[in-house]
This record gives sequence, C-alpha cells and structure tokens, in this order.
Amino acid sequence: MKRLTYIIGILIFIFIINTSVHSQEPKLDKGIFIEHKNEFWDTIKKASDEFNKPKKDEKKTFRMDLTGYDLPKSTKEFTIFKHTPPVSQGWTGTCWCFSGTSYLESEYQRLQNKEIKLSEIFTVYWEYVEKARRFVRERGNSHFGEGSQANAVLKIWKQYGCVSEDDYTGLLPEQKFHDHHIMFDELEKFLQSVKVNSAWNEDVVIATVKTILNHYLGEPPKEVLAQGAKITPKEYLDNVVKINPNDYVDIMSLMEKPYWEQVEYEVPDNWWHAKVYCNIPLDDYMKTLKEVVKKGYTVAIGGDVSEAGYISKSEVAMVPAFDIPSDYINESARQFRFSNGSTTDDHGVHIVGFKEKDGKMWFLIKDSGSGAQSHTNKGYYFYHEDYIKLKIMSFTVHRSAVEDLLKKFK
Repeated sequence: MKRLTYIIGILIFIFIINTSVHSQEPKLDKGIFIEHKNEFWDTIKKASDEFNKPKKDEKKTFRMDLTGYDLPKSTKEFTIFKHTPPVSQGWTGTCWCFSGTSYLESEYQRLQNKEIKLSEIFTVYWEYVEKARRFVRERGNSHFGEGSQANAVLKIWKQYGCVSEDDYTGLLPEQKFHDHHIMFDELEKFLQSVKVNSAWNEDVVIATVKTILNHYLGEPPKEVLAQGAKITPKEYLDNVVKINPNDYVDIMSLMEKPYWEQVEYEVPDNWWHAKVYCNIPLDDYMKTLKEVVKKGYTVAIGGDVSEAGYISKSEVAMVPAFDIPSDYINESARQFRFSNGSTTDDHGVHIVGFKEKDGKMWFLIKDSGSGAQSHTNKGYYFYHEDYIKLKIMSFTVHRSAVEDLLKKFK
C-alpha cells in the first residue's frame, strides 16, 4: 500500500511539473546586427601587409640648419592686428581664397570695428563657374586649375557678391574638412572631354559644371537672411560687408615688366590675364610693404614656399646664406629665380602682425595650409623680411595705404 501511494505521488508530481512547463509561453530567439570583428585576423593581415609592402628609404628634404638661431617662438612676441582665427583649407588648392577672404575679414574689422566670418567656398564655387566659362570661350586655351590670386576674391565678389560662413560652408553633412580633390578631378576630366569633342555649348557646359559643384559642395544660396530681411549675396556685400572691391590694389616687383606701370603678372593662377598689378622696383616694394604694415594695415601676399629656409617644424621662413647672403638679395636675384622657375607663385597667405629684431622685420603670417596647423602656433608662420624680399611676388592692400605710391602711376 505504501509503495502504491509513493508511485501515485511521483506521477502526480510529474504531471504538475509537466503542466506548469507547457502552460508557459515558448521562448522565441531573436537576431540582432553586430559588427563582425576578428581582432587576431586583423593583426595577421596588418603584419602581412607591412611585411609584403615594398621597402622604401625614408625620403628626406634638404633644409636650413637652425641650430643657434634666436627665432620667434610665439605669436605673443608680435604686434598683432585684428583678424579672424586661422581656419584650414583642408585638401584643396584654394589658399588664394582663404588668404584673400581672411584679408577682407580684417578689412571689415578695420573699417567697421566688428568681426565677421565670410564663406570662402561661395567664392570658390563661382570662381570654378567663371573658369569653365572662359575655358569654353577660349576653346580650351585657358588655364583651369584650383589656384588663383587673392584679387580673384574681389573679382568674384563684384560679380556674385558674398555670404557669411553660416549661410554656406561648402561642407556636406558630417564632413569635417574641405576636400576638393575628387571634385576637381571630375571637373577637369569633363572639360577635357568637352575640348576633345569640341562640345562648346556654353550653357550645357556651365549647367554640368554646376551639377558637379552642387554634388560636392552643395548649392550656394540665392538669398540669405540679414538685417531682418532676405537679401541677395550682392546686397549682402553692399549693405552688410560694405567693402568696395575697387578700393584695393595689387603690387608686384619684377624686372621683366616696366616699372611704374600696371602690368600682367604672368603666372598660371592669373588665369584671366589681369593687367592690374602695379610694378615697382624692389626697394620701393619692400619699403612700401613695411610702411603699410607699421601703419596697422594687414596685407594679403603670394609667392613661393618651397625653399630650404621654409621650415614647417620651426614655423619660420628664412633665406639661408648658402642660397644667397642677405646683402646680395636684390631685384636681379629675385628676377633670376622667377625666370628659371625656382620661384613660383604657389601659396597665398595673410600678414597680420610684425616685430622688429636686430634691425630686421619679422612678419606674422596667418596660413590656411596644413603645415601651419601641425605645430605649436597653429595657423601661423613667422616670415623674415629677407624671405619676403626674395620669394614673395605680390601683395594686395587698400589704396588708402599707398596713396602717394599710386600718384607715380600714369
């Protein structure tokens, strides 16, 4: 009897457990998306790639040894004029626009005692359109590149106006730095196809160029909100920025052109062949530049930055004596380097301050290039006056700073 009771009890227990289990909802497995990782495989692949990579000797460049020189080390050593903080031009060849825009932002501060940040890429956009237009009209015999001159900013402003950085950055969502190298390659290939096929329909070419630009930069605004109303970019220039493009002059010094005449600066980046450069002797060029800066004017300058005394790590630009001693830097030495191609017009920057030391001037340079962002004084360089004298080919300044000079021109 006890055994029967025991068996019945066991059966009842199993029944209760079985009933309880089956009375619950069945558990359904779910899937999720995860990032697949195999850290050890990544280690294997990286090591294999490095092993199989062709071995190359580290490339070195010949530079001036600065050991023993007492050089500027901080922007705080300089008399500094009003300017907007340095910004990066990213992966673009648009230093001309970043330096030119920076210069005109300083002019705005000088004239109105307020700060403003203007869009560089709005100007770049329309510059590409006008380059393409000239390329068509010249049947492909006009230079089409990323570079230009600081005065091109004023040229584009006269035609299209300008806008603030907030109204048009030229950056796509989540894009941190300007990057035009793929865009430019596409533009260049398109225009070469136009030339090869003699497809010189200006309206079609310009429409296609705008489509490419819109894809990479976004479409520039036709109107912006300012002073409580919607206005065009040209109205923004006239009513908000209030800078007259005709108030600015370009000064150069080369023996190959007549002095005291307005001439063409014959470099590829002067792609529209502007004959607006006031050509003056080198001594007058340096005297004028120094006087202008000492008066408190900032200046946009352009020239060569590929010399042995141009040292990014130390943030300085100098002329080593093994190139040419200081006393021998004259108009012949300057012209010689320009004529043989060792001086090129490859970078535009902005003078925003100065200091005097040992009877020489150092210029504080605001620079949008990547080299200027890599070291202590981010966005700045220190140029010795000898470097300016030998390697900087032109500068842009407000005509009020050089009125006496301009009287000497016809």
